[in-house]
Amino acid sequence: MANLNPHEVQAAADRPLTLGLVASSDAAFEAMEEFLLPQEKTSEGKRVEASALLHRSTNPELPEDFDVVIYEEGLACPENAFTFYSEDPQRTVHEILARRDELGLALARNFPLFRQPVVDRIILSVSRDNALFAVVTALPDIIPSILELPWSIGEFASDTAFITMNQIRMTFLIAAASDKPVGYSLQKGEIATLVTGAFGWRALARELVGKIPFGGGLIPKGAIAFAGTYVVGLGLDRFHRLGYGLSSTERRHSYQAAFERGKGIVEVVLRGMKKGNAA
Repeated sequence: MANLNPHEVQAAADRPLTLGLVASSDAAFEAMEEFLLPQEKTSEGKRVEASALLHRSTNPELPEDFDVVIYEEGLACPENAFTFYSEDPQRTVHEILARRDELGLALARNFPLFRQPVVDRIILSVSRDNALFAVVTALPDIIPSILELPWSIGEFASDTAFITMNQIRMTFLIAAASDKPVGYSLQKGEIATLVTGAFGWRALARELVGKIPFGGGLIPKGAIAFAGTYVVGLGLDRFHRLGYGLSSTERRHSYQAAFERGKGIVEVVLRGMKKGNAA
């Protein structure tokens, strides 16, 4: 927890950005600007603030460097720039995030169309991390070895602490991507809920591993870690977007769907481990 610094997350979200726009007409420039700052999703104050980050190629004074340059579709686009697909703007968003992942928080904070894709990526990434960690911490129990892994002693505290910490990190990341301030005191309610709920999933996962022979419990254990984290992420996203979380029915349905998705992810990882051991 001492290494989990919300100020670093806030700094990544507050990172200065410069976006260049290249187009052949004022109408094309306006379409790109509306794509980045749609009126129905952007307050007047945010539009003024974020507009200062956008630079038309026709402006007489331009920054020396740009974080992202977006070209009108149909114009020759350099390899290090991006095309604005007017009929499929989400394609533009996903291509930018795929190649400039380090800008995700800053883009989401300033430009609404990036917000949901960035939050979705955060939830999936942290859920996968937790699922894989839950599996790895169980391996010493399933595959005894003379050289045991460090976390095989006191496993309960180790993986619970890691997964809870990772969920708290997710809390900070989602808040930052949602253009909300980040900090332990600012997210204290969400963090308290995570900490008090951490032992429930862990007890269930431990029981499954103990009852299913030959390592069969690894898949449900990892899936539980994935599903629990994923549903927490969905609730945080809903809270920041709408001001309230998931209902009990929504949590149950979301958990069931995430559990099945987590099983698939863990199965792929375990197959990869078996192939590696065979080699």
